[in-house]
Amino acid sequence: MRKIVSNATPLIYLAKVRKLDLLEGLYEQVLIPEEVEKEVVEEGKRIGQKDAFLIEKKISDGWINVHKVNELVEISIKLEKGEVAALTLAKELGVKEVLIDESLARSASEIIGLIPRGTIFVLLEALKINKIDFDEFMEILDKLLKEGFRLREEVYLKAIEAAKKII
Repeated sequence: MRKIVSNATPLIYLAKVRKLDLLEGLYEQVLIPEEVEKEVVEEGKRIGQKDAFLIEKKISDGWINVHKVNELVEISIKLEKGEVAALTLAKELGVKEVLIDESLARSASEIIGLIPRGTIFVLLEALKINKIDFDEFMEILDKLLKEGFRLREEVYLKAIEAAKKII
């Protein structure tokens, strides 16, 4: 099994739809910088988000591992602090995959030699290894959208097309 460094958004939305366990089937461990922990747990709890408690539990269980980032990498694309910290952590630890949904951050990850993965990737991989079936894939996708997950129509259609090729 492999490790992945995650930004906040994929963790938040997978927790909102109660599907963090899909990540567990794909990765031995999820690593996050302190900045992401603050965003998903501290800020989430402050504004009363239930998903923050689910993520906090995975941290206390040791499956999500929090790391301090030393010096942030220089990136020419303007990103949020948590995104830069996640990319920096991946570089520092030599982890090639980074779980990140925002398109600018995905581009930045590629520029610095990382492999961006997203929430949809997690669903498709879970479908490949039979952790979910096509109906569950569609149900989770629908729940993500209802929770506010932003997905362009063409990406939505490509995701469904990719899922159909898997089944």
